[in-house]
Amino acid sequence: MKKIVVLVSGNGSNLQSIIDSCQQNRINGSISAVFSNNADAYGLKRAEQTYIPAHFIDPKGYADRTRYDIALLKAIDQYQPDLVVLAGYMRILSPDFVRHYHGRLLNIHPSLLPKYPGLHTHQKAIANGDKEHGTSIHFVTEELDGGPIILQAKVPIFDGDKEEDVIGRVQTQEHNIYPLVINWFLNGRLAMEGNTAIMDGKVLPPQGYASE
Repeated sequence: MKKIVVLVSGNGSNLQSIIDSCQQNRINGSISAVFSNNADAYGLKRAEQTYIPAHFIDPKGYADRTRYDIALLKAIDQYQPDLVVLAGYMRILSPDFVRHYHGRLLNIHPSLLPKYPGLHTHQKAIANGDKEHGTSIHFVTEELDGGPIILQAKVPIFDGDKEEDVIGRVQTQEHNIYPLVINWFLNGRLAMEGNTAIMDGKVLPPQGYASE
């Protein structure tokens, strides 16, 4: 069975959707371990509750980001993962880490990339008067939130919406599409070649897969 390692920093709702999908055989694989840079991340509790090895690696114990990431990848590699999944992992990864997992490192970002990379995406969408918002799953490259997009999901923004309203809609979509993309990868349908996402042998367009 294919092995997944998940990185989290907070609540871990996307991690939970991946755990549930593995248990329901909607993902052809299993989570071997969960890692976090935050000792209080509820995602670690979610892992422990389902008997998945959960590890906190303290950034304060390392002189810089590069040294931390070297320690992290060495710990991850003990599990020999086929895929490393970022699920609300809030640290910028060093180039060495990204290169080490080139082509098998996924992230989910709460915006319709390339719009709104970085933080506070929901606030920005509301403040700018956007009528739609969404989420993007992409391969990770050294460019922040800039790797090739695999799949996006859109949600509406209505007049009078507060940030939590938009967050709820976006997370509902995330919980549906992240397990789907993970399963595509583990089943060999999805790959990264150069700086391009390939699905079923075909190059995906800039905004990712769109069903006909």
